[in-house]
Amino acid sequence: MPARRFQEQCEQVRRSMPGVPLAVDESGGFLYERGHLLVRDGEDAHLVADTVRGRLGEIPGAARRERVGPAGPGNRSGVVRIRVAEPAGAAEDADHAVAGALRAVRAVEDRAGRRMASRNHVISLTPNACPGDEPVPAPPGDGPNPAPADPGHQPEAAVGVLVVDTGLTGDHARCPQLVRVHGDLETAERDADGLLRQYAGHGTFIAGVLAAVAPHTDITVSNALNDAGAILESEFGGLLLDAAEQAGWPALISLSAGTSTGGDEGLLGLERFMAELLDHPGTLLVAAAGNNGNDIPFFPAAYAAKPRYAKAVLSVGALRGDGEGHACFSNHGRWVDVYAPGERLTGPLTGFDAPVPYVYQHSSYDECRHGGDYSCTCRFPAHSGLLSADGETSPTEPERVEFTGYARWSGTSFATPLVAAMVAAHMAAHKETDPRRARRDLLAAHKKETAEVRGRRAPALRPPTWRPVGSPAEEA
Repeated sequence: MPARRFQEQCEQVRRSMPGVPLAVDESGGFLYERGHLLVRDGEDAHLVADTVRGRLGEIPGAARRERVGPAGPGNRSGVVRIRVAEPAGAAEDADHAVAGALRAVRAVEDRAGRRMASRNHVISLTPNACPGDEPVPAPPGDGPNPAPADPGHQPEAAVGVLVVDTGLTGDHARCPQLVRVHGDLETAERDADGLLRQYAGHGTFIAGVLAAVAPHTDITVSNALNDAGAILESEFGGLLLDAAEQAGWPALISLSAGTSTGGDEGLLGLERFMAELLDHPGTLLVAAAGNNGNDIPFFPAAYAAKPRYAKAVLSVGALRGDGEGHACFSNHGRWVDVYAPGERLTGPLTGFDAPVPYVYQHSSYDECRHGGDYSCTCRFPAHSGLLSADGETSPTEPERVEFTGYARWSGTSFATPLVAAMVAAHMAAHKETDPRRARRDLLAAHKKETAEVRGRRAPALRPPTWRPVGSPAEEA
């Protein structure tokens, strides 16, 4: 059957969060916790809960009055979950209670002049977020792309970079490119059959891109995201704060996860982290624009378009393999600051000790699913995936491959650390200690570099050691 990437990825996230009932907003392209609102802790939480209790008759599927209220304590993100329905009693494809509760509190928000409640979004590498495809074993003799830059590691000039992601694969230290990278290991790298899980190696690949372009960085990788790269918004802000504090608020934070909200409103669960980011001018957040192939703001990257955060956040979209235009999957819009190569990059994954097997989860498409007119990763390499079968015998067996170290991978996930690395390299080369000034100067120095993005020329950064690459069909 045809690939159904969005639905397939939603199922992967559900598998990774078995105790959390999730609903899907297909029009907005995001998942959220069914039956709950996310509200600022304190006065707002009391107002919202009282409002919902007072208007239960207007809310389809609402919980009994005595069941409406906080579902657990608030946390250091400054938010609390408000139960408005019994999640277990709702169909997986319906969550009318949350929509009704949000409508019910709108008048209260209007009177207060501020937003009080939202859905409790799933922050993730998926669905349709990042990566843009599944990893492919690198062709024999295909070295890292971008290639490692010179000079090598210089402790006295090292720039601190924090990668908030899935963690590191167990054999990452066997890769010379990653010997100075440290951090958390992945929590569930393989399944019960010894197969590599779908998003395993995501953090390792990101670290490899960073280390190649800026070998003079000190890279720390956090495993804040689960094995499917997902976490509830209510938890994510606190984990970001913890990771940033443990790393001493480094010069750069590279984040390749997020969510759309269906509009241009930010995330309640990240408000406290974003406030702390403003209070730490020595830190720049470099964030992925996401892989929905549309212009709907994707947060936290889209904070870059809000004047208050414009200097603190750098949002990154992806260029296709030849570097001349945007990758088909990349989000785009005025809220994306810069584009960088993000299609068919080559970097370390796993299999440095022994080959690691992997079975493709998603089938390739006959045509680009985003309407692209080039040989994109939607189509090449062609393969059949396990999740694309409709529960019956697939017409072709899912393809099985083995990783022996390096892989090719695509997504704004990987364009993002490439840009973070270029900022770090600029800081080291110019003995600059302010990453926000380095970001400004780097973009100014490359202001003549652009790429075609949806009929306009947009700022682009291409590292000196990156080389253009075609599709497998074009290279054959």
